[in-house]
Amino acid sequence: MPILVLGATGFIGQQVALCLQAAGHPVIGLGRDIRQASARFPDIRWITRDLRALRQASDWLPLLEGVTVVVNCAGALQDGLCDALVAVQRDAMLALQDAARTCLPTPLIVQISAPENLGRAGTAFMATKLDADRALASSGLPHVILRPTVVVGRNAYGGTALLRAVASIPGLLPLVDAASPMNAVHVHDVAQAVVDAVQGRISPGSDMVLAGEPTRTVEDMARFYRRWLGLADAPVIRLPSGLARPLSFAADLAGRLGWRSPLRSTAIRISGIGVAPEPGRPTLATPDPTLRLAAEPAAVQDLWFARLYLLKPLMILTLSLFWILSGLVPLLDPVTTSLRFGASLPAAVALPVTILTSLLDITLGLVIIVQPWAEKAMLGMIAVSLAYLAGGTLIEPTLWLDPLGPLVKVLPSILLTLATLAVLEER
Repeated sequence: MPILVLGATGFIGQQVALCLQAAGHPVIGLGRDIRQASARFPDIRWITRDLRALRQASDWLPLLEGVTVVVNCAGALQDGLCDALVAVQRDAMLALQDAARTCLPTPLIVQISAPENLGRAGTAFMATKLDADRALASSGLPHVILRPTVVVGRNAYGGTALLRAVASIPGLLPLVDAASPMNAVHVHDVAQAVVDAVQGRISPGSDMVLAGEPTRTVEDMARFYRRWLGLADAPVIRLPSGLARPLSFAADLAGRLGWRSPLRSTAIRISGIGVAPEPGRPTLATPDPTLRLAAEPAAVQDLWFARLYLLKPLMILTLSLFWILSGLVPLLDPVTTSLRFGASLPAAVALPVTILTSLLDITLGLVIIVQPWAEKAMLGMIAVSLAYLAGGTLIEPTLWLDPLGPLVKVLPSILLTLATLAVLEER
């Protein structure tokens, strides 16, 4: 009978789906955007759904037909343009539990949550997670709740991607909260725990932390990643915690535009208290995740990813400012700007063209900073740039020889857009 994996396109969910499939279980993967995952793993049956739209029991019933296990790997760090914590982490899960009560046989629900002691950070992320956990624990449904600490693996996403990026900085290691505990568990061990729960080796009703041994500090993990990337050791620059506040404020604003930065305030508040297994809590100890990572040697593309991770937001901001300013400057004196067309265009045409193209540039510069529209904005930038090159060449070819290089400068702009487009995908 099939197993439904929620969030199967994510960092944890993908590994869970593959491990379940390798163990002989048919898998149904559910995600918001399954285009890449369905191409990579055609043997998995894929379903496109947004958990924000599954907030009634009736929404779940067609998805649960014939399903024996539901594994919830879905989640969000913080509210934003593309994420709604209450809807995804609480309401959708409560609706799932209501629907599961009516199914025969009643499916086992395996919930991937987070260590309860992270609730001390006072974040909506943990509050909504714990609401769903408590409801599941008291629901009477067969269930297992697994609470991994920081999940690491050959791939990287979110906070672990940021740590790799920091570790890749040439010559130094700038760290905030360098001494904070950072327990980590390998994603394969999380997936194996799910398989154990599905196959009965973890008893229904269990609620346990998954923690690697030993617990390290943020500095220790950063130094490990630096070695893993093939870089020489570097001195640690211990940055004051207050420095993270303006960065998290900017990251929260970016989140409102759909960008899931690991520097958002939720992540900063959690990192401030550290991630470590809570004494007295049921804990499943897993192997040292650094040994697993060391057995998966990094290649040059891992170093590229780490360094591009920090450059990517700067590339997007550079494109945004370039296009906004390219549109604003001509509007300061549109009449004079329109004269650059020379005698090729009459003034009655050149002025409206100047104003319209300036407004188009500004629009593209604004649209690119909205994550769901960024790809289309970049494709628009490339198309408009090529049109400018073609139009400028036909209308006023002497612009190629202009000392300010208005046409020559378009070429590096196109290349920057192509490079940003190449690294736009988040997972």
